Amino acid sequence: MLQSKISPDRLKVFVAFLIVYLVWGSTYIATRFSLESMPLFLMIAIRYLIAGSIMYVWMRMRGAPKPEKAHLVPTAVLGVLLLVFGSAGAAMAVRTVPTGMVSLLVAIGPVYIVLLQWLKPGGSAPDKKVFAGIVVGIAGLLLLLGPDKIATNSGIDLFGVICVLIGSLGAAVGAIYARSARVPASQPLAAGMQMLFASAVLFVISACTGEFSSLQHLNISLKSTVSLVYLIVFGSMMAFTAYGWLLKTVPVTRVSTYAYVNPVVAVFLGWFLAGEVISMQTIAGAAIILSAVALITRSKVTKQLAAVRIDCSSGEETQRTGAFNRAGCAKD
Repeated sequence: MLQSKISPDRLKVFVAFLIVYLVWGSTYIATRFSLESMPLFLMIAIRYLIAGSIMYVWMRMRGAPKPEKAHLVPTAVLGVLLLVFGSAGAAMAVRTVPTGMVSLLVAIGPVYIVLLQWLKPGGSAPDKKVFAGIVVGIAGLLLLLGPDKIATNSGIDLFGVICVLIGSLGAAVGAIYARSARVPASQPLAAGMQMLFASAVLFVISACTGEFSSLQHLNISLKSTVSLVYLIVFGSMMAFTAYGWLLKTVPVTRVSTYAYVNPVVAVFLGWFLAGEVISMQTIAGAAIILSAVALITRSKVTKQLAAVRIDCSSGEETQRTGAFNRAGCAKD
């Protein structure tokens, strides 16, 4: 009997990579579509409430130990830093900034990690390769945004850019804190708890910003509803599970390739589904930024760091030694 050319295990790996590459790259455009007829903070809060509840209950049913009281505060802090800052920042940006550009701004996150670890008390200076990556990354960012547009404040929404950069910074701070934070041993359970805490904070923010008062006048479209369901099921659950399985199955360096693929997917989908313009300046800036990410994440110093994976647009989190996430968030 002839054996199949592709073994079941290799097929599983291929499918898992396909999910991580495509789904996480598509969450930016899905977020934009969901916000077309839904309040920003309320949408994210509902998403995390549903996804977090399902993940928490599912893991408890599978035998994960009940969280201790000592886990609550650290998990809540991580939920705010990783999800409220990260997801809300990206979501605020995609309303006025092309989704492909937002994904590239998020991809420059490793620069934050390196700088924060350098500036903290007792921190270590980056090596030559990492320092070169920082310089190249900043140059790519300036090219992507366009110095002339920044100076004249035309053609680009600086507020949206600032939102995603601040959101990524908050996620980076959370990633560094995660190294010493006491959280449940079950990573999916901890992620579910972080989503629940983040949803509670986001509901409060939604109420304070007056989103509740507009509920009676909302006319939520089918497009926004489908996008939200997609984010919950695929972005916050399916891709998270596939990513966690890959980390246990294949080398981390292979898994980390999503950091380079996701922005490409986001740029293409933004062009294909939303008519976003892809200019030569965008392509050049993207190439430079992704080269900087490669320099930083492939350095010997970086490979020795423990990392936290946060998807700033979809809100998943897990821990793994030696891998940078798409937001570039890592532990020292």
